[in-house]
Amino acid sequence: MTLTLYNTLSRRKEEFKPLVEGRIHIYVCGPTVYDHAHIGHARNYISFDTIVRFLRYTGYRVRYVQNITDVGHILDTGEDRILKGAARERIEPMEVVERYQRSYFEDMDALGVQRPDISPRASAHIPEQIEIIKTLIEKGHAYEVNGSVYFDVRSFPEYGKLSGRRVEEAEEGTRVAVREEKRHPEDFALWKLAPPEHILKWPSPWGWGYPGWHIECSAMASKYLGETFDIHGGGVDNIFPHNECEIAQSEAATGKPFANYWILGGSLTLDGVKMSKSLGNVLGIKEALQKYKPEAIRFFTFTAHYRSPIDFSEAALDASTKGWERAVNPAVALRERLRSPNLPAGGAEALSAELTEIKTRFVEAMNDDFNIPVAVSVIFDLAKLTNTLLAAEPPVGRGALEAVNQLYEELAGQVLGILPREGVGQSAANAEREAELIRLLIELRAEARARKDFAASDKIRGRLKAIGITLEDGKSGTSWRLG
Repeated sequence: MTLTLYNTLSRRKEEFKPLVEGRIHIYVCGPTVYDHAHIGHARNYISFDTIVRFLRYTGYRVRYVQNITDVGHILDTGEDRILKGAARERIEPMEVVERYQRSYFEDMDALGVQRPDISPRASAHIPEQIEIIKTLIEKGHAYEVNGSVYFDVRSFPEYGKLSGRRVEEAEEGTRVAVREEKRHPEDFALWKLAPPEHILKWPSPWGWGYPGWHIECSAMASKYLGETFDIHGGGVDNIFPHNECEIAQSEAATGKPFANYWILGGSLTLDGVKMSKSLGNVLGIKEALQKYKPEAIRFFTFTAHYRSPIDFSEAALDASTKGWERAVNPAVALRERLRSPNLPAGGAEALSAELTEIKTRFVEAMNDDFNIPVAVSVIFDLAKLTNTLLAAEPPVGRGALEAVNQLYEELAGQVLGILPREGVGQSAANAEREAELIRLLIELRAEARARKDFAASDKIRGRLKAIGITLEDGKSGTSWRLG
């Protein structure tokens, strides 16, 4: 089962061949930490989290680097996003960075997004950025004007190979305001002269200033992953100019390919409209988590291929929540059944072929350009099998149930991250305490039924149902599930 992926650079699906056998170096453009993260961030970083989880599951040693942009992300107006955030809140720029970097990681932790191996900050890598700029000037790919340094796009004939845009088609004013001092309108800033009142600035050979947006990723990716590495990920919205500029400046400086494979995630809209602060339709992750379980949000992002656009709406999330419950409730019931001391032994051998076939189909789907929606459909097949086993009479043996549980934990838990987790919003001890309380209520209900107090029995069932817990009676006893 060979891993193939769609390489945006070549515009075709390719067999993946790592630079070093068994190892993968991957860089994903991280957030600019000037405000709370929104649901668009959730979609992108859940996708790459799942991709990295799968690569590790299949045996690769992965080094995952995701940067933190805390300087140099310039708006169309020429303002730095961090400085704009500081002015908005009337606090120091680095206070903005610390506040929203913590907020970002809180959101990612809540969503089950595993932290990158390295999360470098742009402001901590100014020397590396300066060295690349000096090399570009020496090689004739960049020029200094009045304390600012610009990349000469016309010096790099392959500029546009990722986005497909030609230099002649570049629009003036993309991302940053056109400055008369540039040789060509499409040239982009590597280093900007800082006016006296500018807060975020560093000394350089060209005077006090600050880096442009694009140079940070080239510096940090090459430092931690090498001048050429395996996979560069990010969002489709950043193909031009950000990713295009990364390639140009990196390859012009080293003379080597920057990243061998480019995998870029699709965009997210909110009720069919692109999210925009000017439209007031930005949905924060924290807001979404107040209404939906984190696993349900992850499940929603899996309803579309990672490269495809997806539309977030209450109706879509409600439907995804129901789908998530159908996928994972059998696993919750299975965990509960395995707590029973009265299960017969054995039975795993009879299921070996069926479980192997399910795992094979799951891995094949993920190996096909990380086709998570198809992989999720395999989880539904596993759920169907689990329900059948739980309802079987006589009861299925412990060995069989443990084998199914192990596969659930691997595929839905370890790779997809959609199994209910302990420790999110509550301690593991609290989660176990709640489970014990449910089991106590089940015992009290059994006692009520034994003395034919059906009113009390129905009341317990009804009250549990009202808080989202369903009891299911069978010959082997009563089990419970969420939903």
